[in-house]
Amino acid sequence: MADEEIEVEVKKKSPLIKIIVIALVAILLLVGTVVGTLFVTGFFDKKDTVAAEEALKNLENAAANNNAGANATNAAPQKVAKESPELQRFENSYMELEKPLVSNLTNTRKVIQLNLAIMTHYDERVFKNAKKHEFALRSVALDVMRQMTEADLAKPEFRKDLAAKIREEMNSVLQKYEDFGGIEEVYFTSFVVQ
Repeated sequence: MADEEIEVEVKKKSPLIKIIVIALVAILLLVGTVVGTLFVTGFFDKKDTVAAEEALKNLENAAANNNAGANATNAAPQKVAKESPELQRFENSYMELEKPLVSNLTNTRKVIQLNLAIMTHYDERVFKNAKKHEFALRSVALDVMRQMTEADLAKPEFRKDLAAKIREEMNSVLQKYEDFGGIEEVYFTSFVVQ
C-alpha cells in the first residue's frame, strides 16, 4: 500500500514539472531572440557620437543653403543656356495648350478658332506656372480674340499682332499670380476663321 501512495504522488508531480520546464524554455527562447535581435541590429556596437554630430551639422548646413538657394530661385526662373562655341544662345522650350480656343469676332458672325503654343528661354517653371494657371491664360487669350474685328482680319500683320497681344496678356497674368511671366513668344499651331 505504501508503494501505491508513492506512485500516485510521483504521477501528480510530473505534470507540474513539465509545465515549469516548458515555461523556462519559452522564457529562454524569448530572451535569446531579443538579445540576438539587438546584436544583429548593432545595439551593442560602440557609437561614434562625434561623427554623428558632424553629419548632423553638415545636413543642417546643406538644408540652410538649399533654403537660401530656393528663395533666390523662387524670385525668377533662370534662362537655360544653349551650348554654342561662338555665341551665347538660349534654349527654346515649347508647350502647347491642350484645347483649342474658339471665339466670335466683334460685331460679326465670324468665329475664330486656334491652338496656341508658348515658347520660353527660361526653365520648366514657366511651363509649370502656365499649366497651373491655364484657365486664366485661356480666359485672357479669349478676351483678346473677342476684341478682334473683321477689319482687323484684313490687315497683313493680323496674326503677328494677335500673337503679341495674347503674349502680353498671358505674361501679365503670370506676373500677377507668380511674380514672373517668362513667355517669350506665342505661336499658332492651327488658325481657322469661319
